[in-house]
Amino acid sequence: MAIRFEEIPSPCYVLDEAALRINLEILRLVREAAGVEIICALKGFAFWHAFPMLAGYLDGATASSLNEARLIAEEMGVEAHTYCPVYEEESFDTLLMYSKHLTFNSLSQYQRFFPRVRQSGKAVSMGLRINPEYSEVETDLYNPALPDSRLGMTREQCGASLPEGIEGLHFHALCENGSDVLERTLQAVEAKFGDWIRQVRWVNMGGGHWITQDGYDVERLVRILKNFRQRYPNLESVILEPGEAVGLHTGYLVSTVCDVLPRKDFHIAMLDVSFACHMPDCIEMPYKPVILGARDPKPGDRFVYRMGGNSCLAGDYMGMGDYAFDEPLEIGEKVIFDDMIHYTMVKTTFFNGVRHPSIAVWTERDELEMLRTFDYEDYKRKLS
Repeated sequence: MAIRFEEIPSPCYVLDEAALRINLEILRLVREAAGVEIICALKGFAFWHAFPMLAGYLDGATASSLNEARLIAEEMGVEAHTYCPVYEEESFDTLLMYSKHLTFNSLSQYQRFFPRVRQSGKAVSMGLRINPEYSEVETDLYNPALPDSRLGMTREQCGASLPEGIEGLHFHALCENGSDVLERTLQAVEAKFGDWIRQVRWVNMGGGHWITQDGYDVERLVRILKNFRQRYPNLESVILEPGEAVGLHTGYLVSTVCDVLPRKDFHIAMLDVSFACHMPDCIEMPYKPVILGARDPKPGDRFVYRMGGNSCLAGDYMGMGDYAFDEPLEIGEKVIFDDMIHYTMVKTTFFNGVRHPSIAVWTERDELEMLRTFDYEDYKRKLS
């Protein structure tokens, strides 16, 4: 089944339901083979129209805010695994209502809100986020285990004994990593926190597991997880919370060439989308997205283009590299960015008032279903 891009308006995010189901089948395989829980991290994939499909494959979802927790409850029909770097007084009781697990970033936060949890009578399992002080993530912006990180506690900061009422430990030290990195990370975690692991009911290994990426060693992951569970038979559950792996390679951002600016060694294709507003990870990570029908330039290529966004931010362009095409790009021609459903829609902004892409699904019935368009009122409501 091939998506008919000529039927999709521009600009538009479009989710491929068939591709999403393939990812979910892989995640279910890991979940069942390793005997672990897999939940979706909304910070990476919050396409809530697809939550009913996710609910048939996964064990729920993880939230890092009241809004995410409420979205999980309303659209997936389950309580959230919640971790927030800080909890706020005015929203804590409502967040508690939507949560089944509650992980604290510091002992001070735990000591502050632990009485509120007990007084509520809510059946919620509480945990602490730990920092193993080990990570192979190369981009500092996405590395939660840097020295003096604000996320989680080192063993030195934790103290000697597990606090009363804590039933779980949560670490997150991966980003687009393979199972070999998880194996080495677990060695660091166990070296520092192995005694605590033997005292808790659950361990959450966070996200960053690139399980659905081509070449990922799924068999090794299953072996690692099974061996971990054998080493700690006291654990009732081992949890993974991928976000990107859920939405990886499941959709596109459809854009259109609005102008072509000639330069000495290349041309600039001005698009009706913005890298700063609609594809911020391309600037933050940074990385060069795939464009369907394009390739990396080589000497002698005639039709070489740099992609430019439609905001007035000077850096709103694809600076990680140019693209070569077999034919010249024409005004009005569509440019299709691949793999734009994870860590894209969740980060978009209305900066500069540029038009926000619509949201659509290419269904398993081989049809386009438009879900949402954005207008002036959406832009205005974000301001005052």
